[in-house]
Amino acid sequence: MTTYPKVNETKDLIKQLVSIPSPSGKTGKVIQFVEDYLKKIHVETKRNRKGGLIATLPGENNQEHRMLTAHVDTLGAMVKEVKPNGRLRLDLIGGFRYNSIEGEYCEIHTTSGKIFTGTILMHQTSVHVYKDAGDAKRDQVNMEVRIDARVENAEDIRALGIEVGDFVSFDPRVELTDNGFIKSRHLDDKASVAILLQLMKRLKEEKVALPYTTHFLISNNEEIGYGGNSNITPETIEYLAVDMGAMGDGQSTDEYTVSICVKDASGPYHYELRKNLVELAVENKLGYKLDIYPYYGSDASAAIRAGHDIVHGLIGPGIDSSHAFERTHEESLLNTEKLLYHYVQSSMVSI
Repeated sequence: MTTYPKVNETKDLIKQLVSIPSPSGKTGKVIQFVEDYLKKIHVETKRNRKGGLIATLPGENNQEHRMLTAHVDTLGAMVKEVKPNGRLRLDLIGGFRYNSIEGEYCEIHTTSGKIFTGTILMHQTSVHVYKDAGDAKRDQVNMEVRIDARVENAEDIRALGIEVGDFVSFDPRVELTDNGFIKSRHLDDKASVAILLQLMKRLKEEKVALPYTTHFLISNNEEIGYGGNSNITPETIEYLAVDMGAMGDGQSTDEYTVSICVKDASGPYHYELRKNLVELAVENKLGYKLDIYPYYGSDASAAIRAGHDIVHGLIGPGIDSSHAFERTHEESLLNTEKLLYHYVQSSMVSI
């Protein structure tokens, strides 16, 4: 009888991952966490020059490889300007909107290693002072960081060691509900990172003989477009991005199934690989949805654009309110994890 890891382990791992600040460009701490996790389960890893992590599980066929990837970098910001009023202007990291971070708690990470807390607010927040508090545009000009320190001007801020270029991370506000939901920022893509870590752990514990040498790239620049477009071995034939399924009007994806992407903004994904994933889901009675993500690109599409001659695909758990206050359900995590378990043991697609 086939058994699966307890989903609570996956959820606990997600909670640990999202609690480690890692906006694109500052991912060293979370990469170290993943590296330490894999070392404990005796999985071989190496760092690439971009700061990502590559884990490898040997397979019976070492002439044809697979690669799976998920990313640990998240949305975030940098200090754009130290303002004369004692607050900070931001420049965003990643594709999201200012309205999604209004009122959010944040941390400012200085180059000296000190961390200051703050809140991201409209300059015109007080309804008792500003007539247009509700109507003013949520943008770089109007939004700023209120630092939790006694600062009244730019000189006071700089005296703390805060300067242009310091990274700003957002409070994930992670919560696990009693009925199986996971609410948090940065489920994109730390939910899938946790799934891949659980998958590798299970394969090691069960001493599964993989048919092909399989690499797992934990990338760290996906949110800015180039996390997984290098370090792909010449032997790699299939390259599967494990990211998130986007939900919204006109979408099939939900929070309870694994989402298999057929097309995103980069174009269609490989038809035969998609068919194989669907057949595996049907054969193993897994909940799945096929979907098109209209404003989306993945590490797999980045690899294709970089010129790699690969068969590319994209799957992931369904995530509500992507790039904002995200949520998914443990059923989606399980369906994704199960599909990956069967996928890495399946035959390659015919080319």
